[in-house]
Order: sequence, then structure tokens, then C-alpha cells
Amino acid sequence: MKGCSTVLRPDRIGDFVVDKDNSKLSVRDSIKRATLCLLVISLIIASDQLSKLWIRTHLALGESLPITDRLSLIHIRNTGSAFGLLANQTFLIIVISIAALVFILLFLRYLSPATTLSIISIGSIMGGAVGNLIDRLRFGSVTDFIYFRLWGNFHWPAFNIADASIVVGVFVLIYAFYRSGVFTRAYERNNKPQS
Repeated sequence: MKGCSTVLRPDRIGDFVVDKDNSKLSVRDSIKRATLCLLVISLIIASDQLSKLWIRTHLALGESLPITDRLSLIHIRNTGSAFGLLANQTFLIIVISIAALVFILLFLRYLSPATTLSIISIGSIMGGAVGNLIDRLRFGSVTDFIYFRLWGNFHWPAFNIADASIVVGVFVLIYAFYRSGVFTRAYERNNKPQS
């Protein structure tokens, strides 16, 4: 139905558009968005892969290099997902990763002109996902190496730049949505009295 589109404020992130005719960007704006997103993705992948290569070539598997009393670099192979979940389920994790990337790409199509912050956060999420996907496809596991001991014997599970990029990207994207008022508008839309 042509009249079923919902456009609130197309200059703000989070205004989802059902009818794509209302969300057309100029070619120049589309190229700017794509370039920024691809730049962020490329930087994340490059820094992630180079750091993992350094770890694999300079530290034996299981070897630790203390940086401070709470931070160490350690060479760990993670056959699971974040925090070791789904250990030894490489194929399933690859399928989930590819599905998540496809979902993000589809999600982008329905996002009205986005802010720089949201584009950077989406690029960060995608770059991290691709960085870990490369490891899984090449080695069947992901190289984790950043290790924090928080207090006492409590430590944070080892992670890598791709993991950090995904987590930071998700929180920044949530913040961008919050700042845009999309949650408030969605709540108001869903709780509007029926006429």
C-alpha cells in the first residue's frame, strides 16, 4: 500500500521507512555513507588481523606477556563465540555470523539518513564480525589475546580487537538510537489509542 509509509524526521537516525520512495538519498550522500562505513570496516579488519598475526608469530599458544599487573597479552585459540560460548561449533558460528551480516545490510536499507555516529558504529560491528569470520574460515578458531584481571582472581575472558569493535559498536548504536528519540517514538506509536 502506497500510503502505509511512516516518516517521522528523516534527518534523524532511527526513523524507519516502510515505503522506500520516501527515503531516497542523493547519490553523493549515499556514496559518502558507503565510503565512511567501508573505511571503518577496513580499519577494523586491518587492525584486528594485524594484531592477531603479531600474536600468532610472537607468542606461542598459551604464552602470556604481562603489560601491567592487570593487563596481559596471551595467545589463546577460541573455538567458540564470545566468552567461549558454542565451543567447537565452528560451522554454526560461521552461519550465524553470515546471517548477522546479512541482517545488518538489510537493516541499513530501512534506516533513513543516518548520523555519522550510527554509520561508524555499524561499520565497527561489521568490521569486527568480518575480522572474526576470517579467522574462523582460515583456522577454525579465533585468536584472542587481550586479557584483563579485574580484581582478586576475577578476570575478564580474553578477547581481541574484533570482539571489542562489535561490543563498542553495539553500545554506540544503542546510544545513537536513544539520542535520536527513536525508542520514545516507537513507544508512542505502539501505545497510541486506536481510533
